[in-house]
Amino acid sequence: MKIVLISTADIQGGAPRAAYRLHQGLQRIGVDSKMLAQYKYSNDKTVIAPTTRFGQSIARTRIAVDRLPEKLYPRRQKAGLSPQWLPDQTVPKITQLNPDIINLHWIGEAFLQVETIAKFKQPLVWTLHDMWTFTGGCHYSGECDRYTANCGACPQLGSNQDWDLSRWVWQRKAKAWRNVNLTVVALSSWLANCARASSLFKDLRIELIPNGIDTTVYRPINQQIARELLNLPQHKALVLFGALKATSNPRKGFHRLQAALQDLSQSEWQDRLDLVIFGASEADNPMDVGFPTHYLGTLNDELMLALTYSAADVFVLPSTQDNLPNTVMEAIACGTPCVAFNLGGLPDMIEHEQNGYLAQPDKVEDLAQGIVWVLENQERHQKLSHCAREKAEQEFTMELQANRYLSLFTELLEKGDYPKH
Repeated sequence: MKIVLISTADIQGGAPRAAYRLHQGLQRIGVDSKMLAQYKYSNDKTVIAPTTRFGQSIARTRIAVDRLPEKLYPRRQKAGLSPQWLPDQTVPKITQLNPDIINLHWIGEAFLQVETIAKFKQPLVWTLHDMWTFTGGCHYSGECDRYTANCGACPQLGSNQDWDLSRWVWQRKAKAWRNVNLTVVALSSWLANCARASSLFKDLRIELIPNGIDTTVYRPINQQIARELLNLPQHKALVLFGALKATSNPRKGFHRLQAALQDLSQSEWQDRLDLVIFGASEADNPMDVGFPTHYLGTLNDELMLALTYSAADVFVLPSTQDNLPNTVMEAIACGTPCVAFNLGGLPDMIEHEQNGYLAQPDKVEDLAQGIVWVLENQERHQKLSHCAREKAEQEFTMELQANRYLSLFTELLEKGDYPKH
């Protein structure tokens, strides 16, 4: 069986990193897997992407051009939509590779045109890393549920018009994918339910297969050694926060962590706690969180990430909306209890008061309480750490994920479940 995964990149960022892990997992269990990408950061010869400076500059130019329609909306939010309207050269590359199955992943940043999806001849399995596939272009809809109808009057665009960029993207998807027999894979129960509620995917087969992680890399490391290597204090409780663009991405909720920590700074924890941040560097005028803060910058090396999680006593991810974030999976694999809001795919990984703490959504005071609850009792903390690692070993290994995909791929091929053109 020959599989081609299509992903914007291989190891950079959340969704591409998750896709690349699946690619590695499939190879580990003997599947002939290749990855087609727009950007390549690894030395993996089975990842196919432009390698010349000219090819990479074209990719960057495509991103800028793809975003031009957004400029018609001066009140748009910073997160932005992905129209994916530029033609691409993916079909000839797929024809040359001649796979049995195509597994689509995150294809943003102008990598694949919406209309290209219908041109593939092979069975299609689309792994959803966010909501983009069934919305009018946004990656997370916030409180908007217009994707259950036909989008338009998009709040993220600041639009009051039914016919706007989001409606145009939605209609292109509806038209192009009308006769495409997609099999959808959601990473979390939450995203599966969103897809089932959507107007575009409500009639499709939707499977739930969570991401996997290399539990031999992400594993508990002696905390004292990890802190020594990272030059972090030995005798403080360390709260860890991290994400891509950690402090500048509003969806990751740093502003809420800041509020929770400022509350704690007025308590008996005032001199007992430090904050550690990865995915951001210290600004010229850093935000006051009430505690000493250690910035580690962007970490792409997986051993460095494992050391960082192991150095911490608790990992906090106060996202306002999230699917199945790699950071939480990585943290629990390292035996680090997590605190997050009870929303999105986070309950799939964090079992409340078993391996971490799920705070009530939007309740900053409960987030602060969760941090204290994890830290205040050493015996409880050890139990939480043990259960966190156990959860990762039982449910989120790369081999388990890869075998689930292999079973799905095999079933589709045996049934002859090909797209209807």
